[in-house]
Amino acid sequence: MLIGIPALLGPELLAILRGMGHGDEIALVDGNYPAEQQATRLVRADGHPLIPVLDAILSVLPVDDAVPEALFRASVRGDPSLADPVHHEIEAICAKRAPGRKVVALAGADFYARVKSAHAIVATSEPRLYANIIIRKGVIYPPETKKP
Repeated sequence: MLIGIPALLGPELLAILRGMGHGDEIALVDGNYPAEQQATRLVRADGHPLIPVLDAILSVLPVDDAVPEALFRASVRGDPSLADPVHHEIEAICAKRAPGRKVVALAGADFYARVKSAHAIVATSEPRLYANIIIRKGVIYPPETKKP
């Protein structure tokens, strides 16, 4: 246990988050996602639904503000115009932790390709379909530096 670090973030996941550089991406996926087959680095978050894992990660990981889009979610049946209730929950957590950053829906093939090239995948036990998000890591600015 550590002060100020959510207990949900175990040593393996913390090491991966700390090891990521600016622009690296991490995917959080539901229990149906073929994570083991697609992952370069895989962290299992068995027994945990997606939303608390997302909230915990975004409490310590800066979202990239140097690009127009840094948060990407899966789409219902591959159609970016469709959203399930879980997508609204994802958007609410992102709005709380990364204000002003929009969550962009990607078509199925585009989402899968991006996950496959991610720095790491976190496999949750989320039972809801299409409950997947990709986060692009930003930087933590020194106190005397102003954000662009």
